[in-house]
Amino acid sequence: MENTTWPYAAYVPHYLLRGDPFASRLSREADIIAAFYICIIGIMSATGNGFVIYMTIKRKTKLKPPELMIVNLAIFDFGISVTGKPFFVVSSFSHRWLFGWEGCQFYGWAGFFFGCGSLITMTVVSLDRYLKICHLRYGTWLKRHHTFICLAFVWMYAAFWATMPLVGWGHYAPEPFGTSCTLDWWLAQASVSGQSFVLAILFFCLVLPAGIIVFSYVMIIFKVKSSSKEISHYDARIRNNHNLEMKLTKVAMLICAGFLIAWIPYAVVSVVSAFGEPDSVPIPVSVVPTLLAKSSAMYNPIIYQLVDLKNSCSNCCIKVMKKPNHFRKSRFYTISGSIKDSRPAKDAHIEM
Repeated sequence: MENTTWPYAAYVPHYLLRGDPFASRLSREADIIAAFYICIIGIMSATGNGFVIYMTIKRKTKLKPPELMIVNLAIFDFGISVTGKPFFVVSSFSHRWLFGWEGCQFYGWAGFFFGCGSLITMTVVSLDRYLKICHLRYGTWLKRHHTFICLAFVWMYAAFWATMPLVGWGHYAPEPFGTSCTLDWWLAQASVSGQSFVLAILFFCLVLPAGIIVFSYVMIIFKVKSSSKEISHYDARIRNNHNLEMKLTKVAMLICAGFLIAWIPYAVVSVVSAFGEPDSVPIPVSVVPTLLAKSSAMYNPIIYQLVDLKNSCSNCCIKVMKKPNHFRKSRFYTISGSIKDSRPAKDAHIEM
């Protein structure tokens, strides 16, 4: 095989066993279907996240901390759409990976960097919401400069783990179906170092962030449910505040569900591939979780728009008639009030 060597004599990776590592193992029809699917996903993701970024930049007011987090998430999702998906689409239509080992390394790095950054940003968002809803005393302490520190940490965290395979700890390699590249999960069967790398990636870039996200949203749900028993004793203003918190809970559950649906199948297949028997995951089976994970960047803009439309459906037509620029405004909402707050409902705001 050109331009690559394998230093571990006891284990031969899958891409060295079948001749050309970049030849597609799928039928040409399956590659065309996958290419069309990722093409549609990529266009929707780039358009949706690009719109979020554009509308935020267009605003003249200073961005609030929640808006900064949403923009950061949109940047990562936009990045993974424009840097990764064209490579996959072109290669799938060509029935083989066209960009060699250098392109494979870049594709693997970009996919992991932007994917990890998106996931860690979602983790920071979930923690912010958890503090704002369940620990209001600490949530109100978080200021704009704290958000910049958190986002700088997100970029450094993602860059660190994505760069490790390029400097010798880990490896980027072709996927078993040939037209895409990813982290070499199969390296866990080659050496102790490879196994430690795979375990570290699984824990710090999948299990830990997912655990924090699930914990945060579950605690929010418990908070809302426990307060609902008391809410009936308060007046309409307090009940309106409670309804706003219920809207946030629905958004949180949608985002959490989108993450779980997109990434858990891929994580399971990766673990089985890393620690199971060789070829324990059939090649056609390994394609579906990969395609599903690649669609994760598309979900959040759709969620934002659905919630926005739901919030504005009752007075949409009136605002359009009176304010032609209504739909040109970027809207982000946040809940930062306590359930027991006695302020009027119009003073409360929802945090997305």
